[in-house]
Amino acid sequence: MHSSQLLLEEPIRMATILEPSKASFSAMTKIVGTLGPRSRSVEVISACLKAGMTVARFDVSWGDAEYHQGTLDNLKTAIKSSKKLCAVMLDTVGAELQVVNKSEKAITLKADDKVILTPDQGQEASSEVLPINFAGLAKAVKQGDTIFVGQYLFTGSETTSVWLEVDEVQGGDVVCVIKNSATLAGSLFTLHASQIQIDLPTLSEKDKQVSGAMWCVKCVLSLSCILGKDFEGLLVILAFSLAYCIVKPYRSCAYIDIHEHKYCSKFCNLFLVVLSLNLFVTLFAISSVSLLLQVISTWGVQNKIDFLSLSYTRHAQDVREAREYLSNLGDLSQTQIFAKIENVEGLTHFDEILQEADGIILSRGNLGIDLPPEKVFLFQKSAVYKCNMAGKPAVVTRVVDSMTDNLRPTRAEATDVANAVLDAKSDINVYISGCDAILLGAETLRGLYPVETISTVGKICAEAEKVFNQDQYFKRTVKFVGEPMSHLESIASSAVRAALKVKASVIICFTSSGRAARLIAKYRPTMPVLSVVIPRLKTNQLKWSFTGAFEARQSLIVRGLFPLLADPRHPAESTNATNESVLKVALDHGKASGVIKSHDRVVVCQKVGDASVVKIIELED
Repeated sequence: MHSSQLLLEEPIRMATILEPSKASFSAMTKIVGTLGPRSRSVEVISACLKAGMTVARFDVSWGDAEYHQGTLDNLKTAIKSSKKLCAVMLDTVGAELQVVNKSEKAITLKADDKVILTPDQGQEASSEVLPINFAGLAKAVKQGDTIFVGQYLFTGSETTSVWLEVDEVQGGDVVCVIKNSATLAGSLFTLHASQIQIDLPTLSEKDKQVSGAMWCVKCVLSLSCILGKDFEGLLVILAFSLAYCIVKPYRSCAYIDIHEHKYCSKFCNLFLVVLSLNLFVTLFAISSVSLLLQVISTWGVQNKIDFLSLSYTRHAQDVREAREYLSNLGDLSQTQIFAKIENVEGLTHFDEILQEADGIILSRGNLGIDLPPEKVFLFQKSAVYKCNMAGKPAVVTRVVDSMTDNLRPTRAEATDVANAVLDAKSDINVYISGCDAILLGAETLRGLYPVETISTVGKICAEAEKVFNQDQYFKRTVKFVGEPMSHLESIASSAVRAALKVKASVIICFTSSGRAARLIAKYRPTMPVLSVVIPRLKTNQLKWSFTGAFEARQSLIVRGLFPLLADPRHPAESTNATNESVLKVALDHGKASGVIKSHDRVVVCQKVGDASVVKIIELED
């Protein structure tokens, strides 16, 4: 049961377009869904997983750790009940400028009026003054510069986002002329200064604090087990004090119920002392961030964060610093970093960023503001092509904004999804590839139809994949890689070529690191690739554990890869047929999913001893 492909250069009868789509394994293109108010219950998350969501995104620019922890717990429950594997992506705040509206009252701005952007967050937001979280804006902008303000990164609607033009700078304040009438509602709005360099760190202190505060108590209590019971009281008090100092601006993110602990009264007394010493707290909070980074070696282990979406990545150094930070947090050294390209600065340094990052997210919401509209498509095509050739996942955002409030996408949006799947630079007028995944933001975060949105996008992706010209893509990729190929690249390309020649229904790849499977996916076979991850036993000198879970989940953002975690008793490398039982499990999974049928051919890629083997299996009844 091989995938039938329609080449666009071949004549297509228009009547065939109206024929019902055939049921398939699922779309090769993956879907990243952002979980939030409309999509955080177990029931909705389960439905999202069944509809095709393979990666759940958590946006820490809003909400607190307690809220996101509750959503994550619901995700774990949904995964167990639906038996659908799902990866977790943490999206950082980054160098994001924000307008703070503490009163949460709607703010109406009228065209041709003036409004002042001020770093004084003590002022109340109004139609005359908008407090912002960045004191250096006045030094960064000049008269005539463009600034956009909106909720959820700009909706494109003139009634919910506003376009400002800088009129003058008065000390630390920026006076702007309002170019369109709009009403801003909510407590927080994103501010974007078009093509302006903002001197803020890519991995902000809030990003570190949110992640660190979630685990500081657990780590200190673990220390108490090592040091002995005599230290328990002191350590608990220290933990709660440290947590308070770190999350002082976000007190609700301390998700541990301190009232149930026997040292609660001591903590409360200390809490009052800390409140009375504001200066000390501020200084201690600053120093405790670096202390926290040293103490916490197990942060994130329980939550299994698979991907870090690094917002506002501008240089390769941003990725290196984030990787170094994660490597200091123990098991999070396995977390993959996806650089989020959101402005001209990131575009300018794209090639060096791509070399350092594990994947790329094209944040078209902000890019569409920073770039002239007529240039956005060109960057998207070039960036996706570079990612394809590098064998690194490319993720595209902002495709079906209208489905935030509507059950159906617009015609232009439906076409945009298909073009994202097929997008890539080519010397000839054929579609040769495109992105690995579609990222849904507001559509699933606060949209009225999160499940229907995921389902609709998946169906469009599946239809677009039918007109993918794999032959042209394969030739172009082989030419780009050049000769001599690496051993693993040669095996991967050979496996894909063999599968195409014998019209195999599926490729099964045994792997430990996931690299072999990703290389196979790089050549975009038209059939699914079952990545059978063989766990490895490792030790940190204190305990033994198996690898494999990270590697399996991280396949869920790669186009065409469908992971299975194998029994650890069967190694990826063998000198005999010990993989046969694992192979049977993979074949049974393919049969149950409907992708493999009797008399189908299957290509298997595995390591036997020191040799890499590609073999073809023809199934019997």
